[in-house]
Amino acid sequence: MSSSIFPLSDGASWSPEDHCFMAHALRLAEKGMYTTDPNPRVGSVVVQGNEVVGAGWHQRAGGPHAEIAALRDARGRAAGATVYVTLEPCSHHGRTPPCADALIEAGVHRVVAAMQDPNPRVAGQGLERLRRAGIEVSCGLLAREAERLNQGFVKRMRLGLPFVRSKLAMSLDGRTALASGDSKWITGDAARRDVHRLRARSSVIVTGIGTLRADDPFLTARPNDATELEQPARVILDSRLRSPPNARVFQQPGRTLVLTTASDPRARQALLDVGAEVLEVEPDGAGRPDVAAVVRLLGRLEFNEVLFEAGASLNGALLSAGVVDEWVVYLAPCVLGDEARGLFRLPGLAGMADRPELAIVDARRVGSDMRLILRSSG
Repeated sequence: MSSSIFPLSDGASWSPEDHCFMAHALRLAEKGMYTTDPNPRVGSVVVQGNEVVGAGWHQRAGGPHAEIAALRDARGRAAGATVYVTLEPCSHHGRTPPCADALIEAGVHRVVAAMQDPNPRVAGQGLERLRRAGIEVSCGLLAREAERLNQGFVKRMRLGLPFVRSKLAMSLDGRTALASGDSKWITGDAARRDVHRLRARSSVIVTGIGTLRADDPFLTARPNDATELEQPARVILDSRLRSPPNARVFQQPGRTLVLTTASDPRARQALLDVGAEVLEVEPDGAGRPDVAAVVRLLGRLEFNEVLFEAGASLNGALLSAGVVDEWVVYLAPCVLGDEARGLFRLPGLAGMADRPELAIVDARRVGSDMRLILRSSG
């Protein structure tokens, strides 16, 4: 490889080999895409010379962190090695002992971290502990890629809020369903498989009572590329507790929550009897769950990535409240006509100056459909 270096703002430098080994660690971190919640996805490699002697990733909360898995895989060959890790090693006792201490005990020479841990309990303390032990430390290599891998965890640690997506599927004329409500299927098989991957990486899937009663969805993730999968939790926004206890969503494994503004004891008990959690949330002006309050609650419940799959009313409320970080829109090459249902219900737009504007940040073909990713242009 070339001997050129990549300068850092603090005067340190990274070689092309450093980039290659950190990229390897990032690919390992992706293996935990569907399983680590509420923890971040982290990968690590142990390198002697230019040889990877140990590799690992964090597989699930409560299990070994990536550095520990990599040290175990190195089998005693970590002394004097360089360790690459996609997130700063922890310095506190949580469900597992501090990774910084394990690296010190293993006698590693150098640690390269992609980014500092945004968790206030760590926030630079792990790197400082390594420095005090005489280990050469640098941080920031492929930081943008590392942060993108953990957008939800990073946002929740910094702001107390999850990363929020809303998934929509529409026809060429911007319709989501026929006037009758029939929407199966607007998009093709490839797009639906892509949605299941999006669901699988999410901590929780949220829908409204209208969608629940009209479609009776499972709200489960069934990606075909998952060797291991923790099903996301499910949330129903149900202002008047009209969720039928025999709905399929309540028959799925894992956690299901109903967020409501009502206090009907009988309806609440019926949902509790089928294993649901029922929580009251702050109402909006129409008496429905306030979407900003819902997002704050999901952050407190330690959900990193939230996926809304909802109808025009709820998506209109989300758009108006400005709580969605990313809109994922699947565009199918079909036409449903002007009597079909639209994407957003936005009453009160008086003129073009009032229209919400979004920016397309990615556009690609998925099977016969297009997938657009949009964010606020403000």
